[in-house]
Amino acid sequence: MNVSTNKVKKSYSISPESERYIRKVRKARKIASDSQALDQILRDAQDAQKLAEINAAYTAYYDSATDEELAEERGWAALGEGALAGLPQ
Repeated sequence: MNVSTNKVKKSYSISPESERYIRKVRKARKIASDSQALDQILRDAQDAQKLAEINAAYTAYYDSATDEELAEERGWAALGEGALAGLPQ
């Protein structure tokens, strides 16, 4: 777990369900404190959002690509696969 040493002290009111979820994550991941568990939950959410943005960008690219561009991509992929096939395992 990547724990930042720079912390900002905050006080928030959360629902009992959120508190239970934080404690559940803390226990499941063997995290030392509720604060660290909440931090990890937030990092996971940020990572998921970044991944969704990347996937959306890929989808937008391939949805807008012409047949010619896609054929070129397939050609490059085949070339790469051929090069990788020749590498020792």
